[in-house]
Amino acid sequence: MVNVLQWLFGILVVVTVLFSALYSVRSRRTRDGRLRGLYASRMNISMGLMLIFIAIIQMFMFPGSSVRVVVGAVFLLLGLFNLFAGLRNHSHFSRLMRQ
Repeated sequence: MVNVLQWLFGILVVVTVLFSALYSVRSRRTRDGRLRGLYASRMNISMGLMLIFIAIIQMFMFPGSSVRVVVGAVFLLLGLFNLFAGLRNHSHFSRLMRQ
């Protein structure tokens, strides 16, 4: 069961890295400021999910040491902050796109 969860979270990390890279390239190449903000917010959401998945792998999948738990907690907090900021910015820029 643990092996399946490791593979699942590993695949989720790879998928979110790919989405993060895709939205990063899109946000840097577009000239429209509204689209740039929308793509950057999607990149933040992807990065936040990636950091949360890495934190879950760090804290729960391997035998714990205090350093591993602290690093996992830092990744979890950074991931939650990126996810929150990305969702907030996404709602703001999607409202601008509708106008």
